[in-house]
Amino acid sequence: MLRKTLSSWTRPSQLCRQMSVVAKSLKYTQHGEPQDVLKLVEDKLADPQDKQVLVKILAAPINPADINTIQGKYPVKPKFPAIAGNEFVGEVVCVGKEVKDLQPGEHVVPLATGLGTWATHAVYNEDQLLAISNKVGLAEAATITVNPCTAYRMLKDFVQLSPGDTVIQNGANSAVGQAVHQLCRAWGINSVGIVRNRPEIGELKQLLECLGATAVLTEEELRTSDIFKSGQLKRPKLAFNCVGGKSATEVSRHLDNGGVVVTYGGMSREPVTVATGPLIFKDIAFRGFWMTRWSKEHYNTPERKQMFQDLCQLMVQGKFIAPTHEMVPLDQFKNATAASLNFKGFTGKKFILNMSC
Repeated sequence: MLRKTLSSWTRPSQLCRQMSVVAKSLKYTQHGEPQDVLKLVEDKLADPQDKQVLVKILAAPINPADINTIQGKYPVKPKFPAIAGNEFVGEVVCVGKEVKDLQPGEHVVPLATGLGTWATHAVYNEDQLLAISNKVGLAEAATITVNPCTAYRMLKDFVQLSPGDTVIQNGANSAVGQAVHQLCRAWGINSVGIVRNRPEIGELKQLLECLGATAVLTEEELRTSDIFKSGQLKRPKLAFNCVGGKSATEVSRHLDNGGVVVTYGGMSREPVTVATGPLIFKDIAFRGFWMTRWSKEHYNTPERKQMFQDLCQLMVQGKFIAPTHEMVPLDQFKNATAASLNFKGFTGKKFILNMSC
């Protein structure tokens, strides 16, 4: 092994001074479509100093927020030149002399946002990283910090739920939707998913039910369903909306008294409209949620660490899997980013950049 060839006084952190790492990364210097503005470049990285960590990035997903950031349509604005990407799973290569809690060989994910993760290697500060078990699958670890955390927080922070309670959501086949179904199954909560009708609806329903959905209805089926009136399921205390417009209105009609609608996206680009009757007579409430804001406000809290611990445990146990995805090599980024914008499959698909290809 390499470590045996070093003199006895050489620490892993000092090994960095004997290394020369050239990183490939996807950089951009102006906003625009990813296929047009992203460039694959090479840079020699400086050795990590003090509390810095050199990370070999293993995989990094392409999220809608990443695309919107590159386009200049997202609230977070990078400083140019910028490296794209926010999520990743990586392996610690070596550490600076003042790093205390991370060791070479450990797998890490980002605690901070906007680090620039579409790269083969990067140097980050120790406090920007969180070590996770290397027993967590590559796709699960690479996608843990956004969609699973969004689902986890929305289920935990707005309504106190107990086993047997019901949650309803539109966009139920999205990556967050898939995460909600799995967490609900793990926690004994009924999960009702609403999706748009399509030719492959039977296959889609089967997939979501396998993930943990108690029932999956099309938007048309929801309007005539008696699943709640009949007592088959309790009326939902909590609804998640990532569509907006009429879809959000229809979902809100089925809430129980005092129910809460949490909006975390707006795929239809239509405003959330409120049905007057449920608003008055059921006293339903409408809230918004943005995972980036929550993460900044709870940067290094026990609450956040517990969330990651819970999610990792479910992943190691095989009770939580990554959303429908495809691994692609870094040099195929143009096709992958274009497909992320245009993919029209029955579930959609998350593309993950595989840095080892």
